[in-house]
Amino acid sequence: QVQLVESGGGLVQAGGSLRLSCAASGRAFSDYGVSWFRQAPGKEREFAAAVSWRSGMTYYADAVKGRFTISRDSAKDTVYLQMSSLKPEDTAVYYCAARYRTTNYDYLSRRDTLTYWGQGTQVTVSS
Repeated sequence: QVQLVESGGGLVQAGGSLRLSCAASGRAFSDYGVSWFRQAPGKEREFAAAVSWRSGMTYYADAVKGRFTISRDSAKDTVYLQMSSLKPEDTAVYYCAARYRTTNYDYLSRRDTLTYWGQGTQVTVSS
């Protein structure tokens, strides 16, 4: 079992940048595929980005491609989401999630297939 804690959210102006962190405890985070999801007020939680187990392949939703970068620091058991060129529509609570030894995009991009979730961190982008 693994516990996830997100941090790094905050208020930023449009065009700015933030880096979110997802720190894991309990088991080696390198054994997991890890995803970032986000949920805006009144909307469903949606996939944003993922990094696969072992190969480190990355996946992105079209809405964030080219602006967000997901990365992993296995020594620190942490996954990051670097967000640049932020837009007001990026405003949401951002959650990290994990699934043991997963490489497949289909499993990493669906809410119902991720096993562990953090509590979320708020990102607000002002116009």
